[in-house]
Amino acid sequence: MNHDRSNFEHTGQLHHVELCASDLAASVDFWAWLLTELGYEQNNEWDGGRSWSNGPTYIVIKQADISDDPFDRQAPGLNHLAFHADSRAQVDELTAEIRERADSVVLYEDQHPYAGGYYALYCEDPAGIKVEVVSPE
Repeated sequence: MNHDRSNFEHTGQLHHVELCASDLAASVDFWAWLLTELGYEQNNEWDGGRSWSNGPTYIVIKQADISDDPFDRQAPGLNHLAFHADSRAQVDELTAEIRERADSVVLYEDQHPYAGGYYALYCEDPAGIKVEVVSPE
């Protein structure tokens, strides 16, 4: 699927996100599953990474050049990525699947699914990047 990623009608919308993984295989396994569930399609695959797109937005996971320092979402930089879900049912289904995965956990379990004041899944990818999947009202 080829979308016009430089169309002025998308002004202000997210163009792409590129994430560096310390363990590419583990990150690709997690992100391939989640992004496919959210309607993304795999675009490219190369030795050092993968990419998926959904409309004009794409996400890249690539091998980090340096993996000495673990990711810390509380340090300056990226804190989390939040995606729209199509329904509460989708949030519930993804939450159930996260609970069965060995590479992620549901965050804020004691407040789930309203940890942020709205209905959502909160979890981490294998590198520790927080991910939200937010239900429509």
